[in-house]
Amino acid sequence: MAVKLHRCKNVWAKLGGHPCWRVQKALDEAGIAYEVVTWPTLPRNRDAFQALAGQRKYPTIELEDGTFYREESKEMAARIRAGKLGGNDPA
Repeated sequence: MAVKLHRCKNVWAKLGGHPCWRVQKALDEAGIAYEVVTWPTLPRNRDAFQALAGQRKYPTIELEDGTFYREESKEMAARIRAGKLGGNDPA
C-alpha cells in the first residue's frame, strides 16, 4: 500500500507556492508512490477530513501504518527530499 496525500481538490494548481503542489512535487521527485485523495478547498467544508485526520489543514500525508503527518508544506517537502518521510528523525 502506498502513502496517501490528502490535499485540496485544485490539483490543476501547479504553482511553486501552492502548499499541496509543493508536497506532491517533492513526493514525485523522491520517487515515492502515493495516492492522491482530494478534499474540499474551503476550511469550513472540511468536517469529514477533520474527523479522519484530527485537523483541518492540507496537505497531510497518511502513512502506510495509518498515522497522519502534517507540518507546513516547506518543512514537509524538505523532509521528503531528505528521505525522512515516516522516519523518527526530524527533518
